Amino acid sequence: MRATKGDQFVQHGRVVGQHDKVGEIVEVMGQGGNPPYRVRFTDGHEGVCSPGPDTEIRHRTAEEQQ
Repeated sequence: MRATKGDQFVQHGRVVGQHDKVGEIVEVMGQGGNPPYRVRFTDGHEGVCSPGPDTEIRHRTAEEQQ
């Protein structure tokens, strides 16, 4: 899984009723876009994350990058 700064990091809820955690990748710490990533979540907290099977990276579109 590869990402760039500004992509969304989405951690899907694992049980019924649990909401997804969505954050913005603020730093790519691995080489070539590989994990780990420093992520700032919508609640304001930051953490170093490596994606698991319940994680999705939503890449920025060309329009969003401008």
